[in-house]
Amino acid sequence: MANRIGVYVCHCGSNIYPRVDSPKVAEFAQRLRGVVVGRDYKFMCSDPGQDMIINDIRQLGLNRVVVASCSPRLHEKTFQNAVLRAGLNPFLFQMTCIREHCSWVHPDPVEATAKAMRLVAAAVDRVNWHEELYSREENVHPDVLVVGAGIAGIQAALDISRSGHRVHLVERSPSIGGHMAQFDKTFPTLDCAACISTPKMVAVSQEPNINLMTWAEVKEVSGFVGNYKATVRLKPRYVDMDKCTGCGLCLEKCPTKVDSEFEEGLAQRRAIHRNSPQAVPNKPVIDASACRVLNGKKCGVCAKFCPSGAIDFEQREREVELDIGTIVLATGFDTLDPTPLGQYGFGRFPEVYTGLQFERLNNAVGPTGGKIVMKNGQKPESVAIIHCVGSRDVNHHEYCSRVCCMYALKYDHLIKDKVGHATRVYNFYIDLRCFGKGYEEFLRRVQEEGVTFIRGRPAEVTDQALTPEEEGKLIVIGEDTLLARTIRVPVDMVVLCTAMEPRADVAEVARVFGISQGLDGFFLEEHPKLGPVSTATDGIFLAGTCQGPKDIPDAVAHAAGAAAQALALAARGKVTISPTVSHIDPDVCIGCKTCIGLCAYSAIEFDARRGVSVVNEAMCKGCGSCAGACPSGAAQIRHFTEKEIFAELDGLLAPVRIPVTEPEPGTAGAANGAEETETAEAQA
Repeated sequence: MANRIGVYVCHCGSNIYPRVDSPKVAEFAQRLRGVVVGRDYKFMCSDPGQDMIINDIRQLGLNRVVVASCSPRLHEKTFQNAVLRAGLNPFLFQMTCIREHCSWVHPDPVEATAKAMRLVAAAVDRVNWHEELYSREENVHPDVLVVGAGIAGIQAALDISRSGHRVHLVERSPSIGGHMAQFDKTFPTLDCAACISTPKMVAVSQEPNINLMTWAEVKEVSGFVGNYKATVRLKPRYVDMDKCTGCGLCLEKCPTKVDSEFEEGLAQRRAIHRNSPQAVPNKPVIDASACRVLNGKKCGVCAKFCPSGAIDFEQREREVELDIGTIVLATGFDTLDPTPLGQYGFGRFPEVYTGLQFERLNNAVGPTGGKIVMKNGQKPESVAIIHCVGSRDVNHHEYCSRVCCMYALKYDHLIKDKVGHATRVYNFYIDLRCFGKGYEEFLRRVQEEGVTFIRGRPAEVTDQALTPEEEGKLIVIGEDTLLARTIRVPVDMVVLCTAMEPRADVAEVARVFGISQGLDGFFLEEHPKLGPVSTATDGIFLAGTCQGPKDIPDAVAHAAGAAAQALALAARGKVTISPTVSHIDPDVCIGCKTCIGLCAYSAIEFDARRGVSVVNEAMCKGCGSCAGACPSGAAQIRHFTEKEIFAELDGLLAPVRIPVTEPEPGTAGAANGAEETETAEAQA
């Protein structure tokens, strides 16, 4: 039976029409082979637009549909559902983009319209070869894996667990809390960070539906949406968690000291340690690289003094396998190491600090007990705060880190409050981006406290004095762009507002979970506006700063969104699996195994008995790597077969065609048809 195709061209308000002459494209489409009806409408995605398609399918007997409008990423599902409601298989539909590909990129309306005609012709040729495909449903395992236990991971885990679902919360550090556990105050309300986060951390440890695994990492993930299997590697703590009471006696007696990562190198910790008195779990871990016993030397002081006998040097790494249905990634961020930016003197001058180091100076349980003092114990009389160190910089990170302006303003206030209002504070900034609730008001408050703002990025921090006033000081050299002159500002202390950046192991994490990274290195969301917590891998969601820089409120809100998405799948209990996956024809496959090594999802196995490769359709994501590399052509992607792709290319590259039904020779229709064909080809 001949195909009966309906073509629908959208105006998209004024986004497509009049740059693309939508009525003319619809008129052109109606003359293509197999097209029964061609229509244009102002908003095809609206209810009237969808009803138009549904009515034509039912009344005109259409068995194929083409829509020319915006990107399929926005509305392909919308139109597929409309086709399905009319009783037609949704995969007998094709969408072509004439907004992003035509009207938005071509200034010449004639060229844009001609290109739209070609794209429509290509879609019509392609849809002729579409086949009916059917999605299938799989059960969803109710458990959820949350990776990372900073504030975003904690929020996601608590939200999910309170619904009654079991959560496996995996954290690579000995305790939870992430970077927020290092902070002293939070902007703009100046709430105590520990007062906010510690109750949530304790709630995690007490929640029966949360299986908390610290000092652990996800080693491998297999399976598919609703039915994932994760292998978690538990590193040895060398402390029996059941026996340990957290008394802290071992921390006092251990003789070995190393630089503390939690204190950002400003203080030392013992070989057996915990991050802070509020750590959850509040039990120590032994650093195998620093412990004398674990390095073949004599010590064992911690074991000798432990009253509960919790020290166990015989512990070994072990692995556990978890069955889960969905995954939430909340792996957080790193701060940029400013050492390579030698002009700022970090690592050369002792009084140059990063933002996180300054947080620890402020913290009541930090190395100075919350006192803002220099290495010599004296209070600084002047402090320079440099914004955008590594952010908004083509040589490092082009993006804005979003939090630097506000935590710099927070430091302004804390210095004035703790050191004294006579302390001179200088902010070197490019722009002040105070976008959140109460942020602009906080800026005005700091300005009224007497902080000096200098518009311009400093060129250098040096100790080379030119005047007696500069002796013994750090001199910040830069340009005040408002005054249009170079300035030298002598200060006692410099704080660098360093960029938020992806974690160092982000590429490996992306590989393990089968997700993508954006150009900035952070994990890539499905859609920046409509899918900010979803990924291209079904069932894996993003929470917090692993997706991009965020402040605490945005990270918590993002995590709550990820939890809601994970719960939607878990609560429903079933998930629909797309049929647009790879298929290997066993009659054509030569058993070369090329596809197996290329598959990023481990979805292809070799059947040794038949000597062919076989696709596990539940695990396949339809990426097309196997089809592109298969030397025999045995691997094909359903809905993207060679016939469909080459038909689309034929339609795109052939001259723009007009009528199939030829008018009788010598009639007016014959002359008009010939004239229209020539015009269309000339436009193309």
